[in-house]
Amino acid sequence: QVQLVESGGGLVQPGGSLRLSCAASGRTYSTYSMGWFRQAPGKEREFVAAISWSGSRATYADSVKGRFTISRDNAKNTAYLQLNSLKPEDTAVYYCNVNTDYSAIQRGIVQTSWGQGTQVTVSS
Repeated sequence: QVQLVESGGGLVQPGGSLRLSCAASGRTYSTYSMGWFRQAPGKEREFVAAISWSGSRATYADSVKGRFTISRDNAKNTAYLQLNSLKPEDTAVYYCNVNTDYSAIQRGIVQTSWGQGTQVTVSS
């Protein structure tokens, strides 16, 4: 089973940027599509972005399209989420997860345990 560790969160002012990382263990990491999700206080976890195993396809939630960019480096077993033009409503704990099926990860169907996530707080 792939194990995931998220990092890179923090406190940032509106309009600022952050880069989140998702480090994966396991030799089969490169065969998985990766997804980023977030959960704000009192809300359900929601899909943010996904990237195919090769990195050739990426999908974004409408709320982050044009501001966030997902990428991956299979040689480093790591996926990234670049967050630009951050808004207070982006405040949440951000998680990554995997699925061998690209469509399924976009629907929140995951194939490994959720990690601790990384907190992103956007506030002045």
